[in-house]
Amino acid sequence: MTGETRIQFSKERLLALPLPEAGKRATYHDTKIQGLQLRVSPTGIKTFSVYRRMKGGQPERVTLGRFPAMTVEQARKQAAAINAEIEAGANPAAARRAIREEPTFAEMLADMLANKRKRDGSPITERTKKDYLDTARLHMVAIANSKLSHVTRSDVKSIHAKVSKKSARQANKAVAIISSVFNYAADHEHFSGTNPASRIQKNAVVSRDRFAQAAELPYLLEAIGESSLSDFFLLSLLTGARRSNVQAMAWRDLDLDARIWRIGMTKNGTPQNVTLSPEAVTALATRKRATGTSPFVFPGVGKTGHLVEPKKAWAAILLRASLRRLLDHLEGLGKLTAEERQRADKQINEAPAAAAKRYRAIADALEIDPALYDMTDLRIHDLRRTLGSWQAKTGASMAIIGKSLNHKTHQATAIYARLDLDPVRQSVETATQAMLEAAGIKQPAEVVKLPAKRRAKKN
Repeated sequence: MTGETRIQFSKERLLALPLPEAGKRATYHDTKIQGLQLRVSPTGIKTFSVYRRMKGGQPERVTLGRFPAMTVEQARKQAAAINAEIEAGANPAAARRAIREEPTFAEMLADMLANKRKRDGSPITERTKKDYLDTARLHMVAIANSKLSHVTRSDVKSIHAKVSKKSARQANKAVAIISSVFNYAADHEHFSGTNPASRIQKNAVVSRDRFAQAAELPYLLEAIGESSLSDFFLLSLLTGARRSNVQAMAWRDLDLDARIWRIGMTKNGTPQNVTLSPEAVTALATRKRATGTSPFVFPGVGKTGHLVEPKKAWAAILLRASLRRLLDHLEGLGKLTAEERQRADKQINEAPAAAAKRYRAIADALEIDPALYDMTDLRIHDLRRTLGSWQAKTGASMAIIGKSLNHKTHQATAIYARLDLDPVRQSVETATQAMLEAAGIKQPAEVVKLPAKRRAKKN
């Protein structure tokens, strides 16, 4: 004997359903979706199914899945899809097979990364693929193995809320990636439902505008000069190119006589001619003599053949620069004797972590604001922004800056197309000279050497 009751399905109500007597099975009908049922066994197994009569009058049942592993929302989505198939004259077996063969979110993400093309027809870059996969690995585990129709708006909101506790920007990126996967699935007819990531309220993120200030440049360039990757960071600053492009810079793309670096494809999907200042050309010519037969300006030992991860070297540069700036501040306050300063400089060179602990503790005790000396918030990408900012400081127009940095906006594209490299070159070189002058480096050739010794103090 089977009992049948009509109720509005909800998680709380279904969890509270009583067990039927031994030998009996209870069937509950959802009041919202036609044909959706939940059958409860005496042992407590609760199974969603769709029970419908076909157009010929023959009843058919399509089993969906077990509650609570399958949520009420997921069951309703699948039931609605099956109802649509049936109304179109399809066989329930075909509807069941379609659900079974539907890709998971992880499968669809992999398919998108392998096959999606940008507007210009080029594939997604390896860097973007890694970025998407890393974001999915960190934040999308909960939906990775779910069928596309099983991923709900609540799932996406939950991911966004959880990631927002750590990073507002990363949370927005996660939602954008999920949305892209569902749009791709819909475009290729793997999914016909509503994109669960649409209209999710994004976090307000303040645009970053950090760049190296005039007071910071002497410390920054001195520390860069001491790094094993000094040429990499120097060229990142002098060209304003994106980090990934500088890492993969190849000799075949450089014309040092014409002072041009040709980048075949940039992040925004367009090629770029980067004008090279005399200082950049000098640094490259010097480096050419040191790299031997490698096709890359910055060779690496990995499968790419070029430098891949400079973050550790960058962190060491910022630590040294920040500590020396702090020491100058302490010395100016009369808190360090000449002998103590000598010892401090030696410790920075030999044990920077210990020096950081010691002198930051002194700064804290003196209630010195870290903003007066700390430069560790500078990112490698800020070198690119630094060149653009100094171009603006020295009078370059927004169009000139946009072309030199390969920024892409709909409004400025026509203007960029009408510009040649001469005004761009002039602007870059003017900005370069202003930066070097602020750093106390007077001769262009000196920037290549970037002296490792302490700079002479100004009177």
